[in-house]
Amino acid sequence: MRYHGKNGRVYLSTTRAGAATSIGNVSDWSIDMPRDKVDTTSMGDTNRTAVLGFKDISIKLSGFWDNAVDTLFTAADLDDAVRIFIYPTSADTKYWHGYGFVDVSVNSGIGQAIKTSVNFVPEGAWARV
Repeated sequence: MRYHGKNGRVYLSTTRAGAATSIGNVSDWSIDMPRDKVDTTSMGDTNRTAVLGFKDISIKLSGFWDNAVDTLFTAADLDDAVRIFIYPTSADTKYWHGYGFVDVSVNSGIGQAIKTSVNFVPEGAWARV
């Protein structure tokens, strides 16, 4: 099944144990899931060889600043991980979730809406349900 991205949802908690709430005004997100590849090539091999290591997941969100919503800034100010859930579409039950640390940037310019950018670095395992 194919879906349009317009119905995606992102939920974020503001404490480790807190309930995750919807963060609105997200315009795009990405999850990168590369894995370490450790070179094990030896002299005499006819091709490179490798073994797989850890995943190096990174999550990026972009959207528009809303002065009435402090969820991102509260999460970024913590000295602890928070929970995040990313639903590609509300029309399906598949999603990614886990704990991690939040960094937030706000930027703007002439002729632009004020935007927020979020980098989320996971702490521990991540899952796709």
